[in-house]
Amino acid sequence: MFSKDIGIDLGTANVLVYIKGRGVVLNEPSVVAIESETKRVLAVGEEAHRMVGRTPGNIVAIRPLKDGVIADFEITEMMLRHFISQVGGKKWYSHPRILICAPSNITSVEQKAIREAAQRSGAKEVFLEEEAKAAAIGAGMDIFQPSGNMVVDIGGGTTDVAVLSMGDVVTASSIKVAGDKFDVAITKYIKDKYKLLIGERTAEDIKMRIGTVHPQSRQEEMDIRGRDMVSGLPLSVTITSDEVMEALMDPISSIIATTKSVLERTPPELSADIIDRGIILTGGGALLHGLEELMMEELKVPVLIAEDPLDCVAKGTGIMLDNMDKISARK
Repeated sequence: MFSKDIGIDLGTANVLVYIKGRGVVLNEPSVVAIESETKRVLAVGEEAHRMVGRTPGNIVAIRPLKDGVIADFEITEMMLRHFISQVGGKKWYSHPRILICAPSNITSVEQKAIREAAQRSGAKEVFLEEEAKAAAIGAGMDIFQPSGNMVVDIGGGTTDVAVLSMGDVVTASSIKVAGDKFDVAITKYIKDKYKLLIGERTAEDIKMRIGTVHPQSRQEEMDIRGRDMVSGLPLSVTITSDEVMEALMDPISSIIATTKSVLERTPPELSADIIDRGIILTGGGALLHGLEELMMEELKVPVLIAEDPLDCVAKGTGIMLDNMDKISARK
């Protein structure tokens, strides 16, 4: 029988959809390409992402989520409807129950916007859960025991840091510093140092291919192309891993400072558990080269990267859907 329960990781960079009994069935960029005058949707997801920075004037590639919350309600609704119909096809014979994850410190107005977008895209019931909780469950932590578990979920728009015990969040913090800010920091560094303008896709490419945040752990270089701010002509320069590390120091320091502040507010018994179990990193930002080692040195606590960090939140929503009675999902 086709299940009507779906979990959605509504991320700033990617949307992941989990269907009960089938696992993660969709992972697409949170981008919609529309015709600016008619507002007609031309492409959604991967196809729209390929258009970013490469569209003519009458077509805009929009990212409707910013810093983990809805920036463009109408476009978010279109995007959700498209993804839900894509995974369900003609099999949706009635509206699904949807569990959506959101950053821990969003306002009630932002929560209402997410809930309404899901309802208008065809949901029968909508449940909202904190991203950090879903990430911890998806990473394989048993958060329902009376012991401390700590997760740092670094997404595209936000980083959520939380200590969990007895099935709920004990202390948590969420900051709007994550993968997108890493790209912005790289773009700014290259603009300031080389007077070279690069696009967001190039910045992301640099981060993934040669980026690091731990000294001496990666010694690579890469040729990048962009537009010279002085002559206005195309220009190519070579940058190194050390330069990328320099560019990323500010946003990474913010994430480490937030993690420290959550640890400082954690009850001592749970702190002792965290020393034993370590901190688990989830989300796309967890894959940033050298982050695990740097955090271990700064926090003096074991730090581990979850298996499949990109899928943790989506997998967590799936486990929550299977245990709706056990979880006090805020409706």
